[in-house]
Amino acid sequence: MNRLVFAAYLAIAAAARASAPETGQLDASPTLFTVMAAINAVGYDADLASTNNHPLRNAIRQELAKRNIPSLPALKDFFLRHRQRNDTLELSQYISFGLTAGPPPDFAIRMRDVEIPPDVSSMQELTGLLAAFYKEANIEDLWNRSRPAINQYIGRYHGPVTDAVLQVNAYMRQQTSGFKGRHFQIFIELQAAPNQIQTRSYGNEYTIVIAPSPEPRIFDVRHGYLHYLLDALSTRYEEILQRKKSLVDHALRSKVLPDSFKQDFLLLTTESLIKAVEARLDRQPGHVQQALLEGNILAPYFAEQLPAYEKQEQSMVLYYPAMVGAIDLVHEDARLSKVDFSKEAAARAVVKTAEPPPPPPPTGTAKTLDDAEKLYRSNDLDQARKLFLDVLQQTDSKPVHAAAYYGLARIAAKQKDPETSQKLFEKTLELEPEPFVKGWTLVYLGRLSVASGDREAAAKYFLDAQQVPGASDDARKAAKDGAQLISK
Repeated sequence: MNRLVFAAYLAIAAAARASAPETGQLDASPTLFTVMAAINAVGYDADLASTNNHPLRNAIRQELAKRNIPSLPALKDFFLRHRQRNDTLELSQYISFGLTAGPPPDFAIRMRDVEIPPDVSSMQELTGLLAAFYKEANIEDLWNRSRPAINQYIGRYHGPVTDAVLQVNAYMRQQTSGFKGRHFQIFIELQAAPNQIQTRSYGNEYTIVIAPSPEPRIFDVRHGYLHYLLDALSTRYEEILQRKKSLVDHALRSKVLPDSFKQDFLLLTTESLIKAVEARLDRQPGHVQQALLEGNILAPYFAEQLPAYEKQEQSMVLYYPAMVGAIDLVHEDARLSKVDFSKEAAARAVVKTAEPPPPPPPTGTAKTLDDAEKLYRSNDLDQARKLFLDVLQQTDSKPVHAAAYYGLARIAAKQKDPETSQKLFEKTLELEPEPFVKGWTLVYLGRLSVASGDREAAAKYFLDAQQVPGASDDARKAAKDGAQLISK
């Protein structure tokens, strides 16, 4: 069965585009599936009696118990040697391994030694044990037979996750959900003990692993997606944030803030911003004070700044450096000195949001681009050209100029002027286009090359289009179709 891919459609047209970008994938991992099948077979019994377990967990355990699997004694010895002090930590190390190892049947570690996560570094012998287990237990057969149940469970998440990502993308004015080649992934794992969610960020991969639960963990998915978008910004502007780091002394007074936030000011800054954003999205301003009392020391500052962000037209990517640069150490120190932090974390209320708040309408250059795109789609090419040309006078932003040239190039193509169209598309590529625009520009250049008889150039354009991080699914498909056509 095909993988379920959820799409988020950005409502704010900051660049001309015709369809939605890919935001990530909601799926299950055959590697994680094998890891969980193995440890369930040799002693992983966490919350086994819970009614929140998925039936698939027990069904696979029973199936494996009937089979002759020579590698089980070695796997059991490995499992016993890697027991942890609680069930959460025990599962955590195997989730880390499952996200670090490659696909079956080899399960080879995909990272260099220096990049291997600390909790995986002592587990590398599991690679060979899993390879043997996979073959002896015929896990490929179990995986294929389990897919219908897994896909049915994934279906519970598909709509709510789409809505959550849409809500965040709209608020962040996120032109694509990719950032510098990063990838957001959600894996469902039905053999894990229920009511758990774990996140990992390895290199450019941000992954959420979700165990069975009575209700979909959409709040946690949205929280993880916000981290995926905002962690990269704190890293990009680390130099600015390091100048504010003295404020972390106040966070050290918190009894409930996890040590990971106390030790990483960039992470603490991101978490504080996320708490403020969540309070805005859920229309729960009181949650900002609760976040502060738990140790998210910059949540009040960001809560004060977000209304100003909402009233202007820049995306969070562009607005972020000025916002964090404006943190006043004296003012924040005075504010935080008065805080009596909570002795225990408050239980988070379940927030059910039927409809995400509508995004503010585009203004300024974004509105001009949006209007031009609408005129182009309605075939009013003269007026569309006028507005695309107006955009070039309204801003110095290279990505926005690229979007305008992309519009002008398509108009020339519609008006049967391939020479002008090609020059304009080439100009687009020179101006740091957003991934959506870049992907489609390469597709159009490939098509123009086909029309001119230059099959070699066309093949390169189509290949390049398929390799653009963040390019839309439609552009990749068009490029693949074009490449197949000229290969015949």
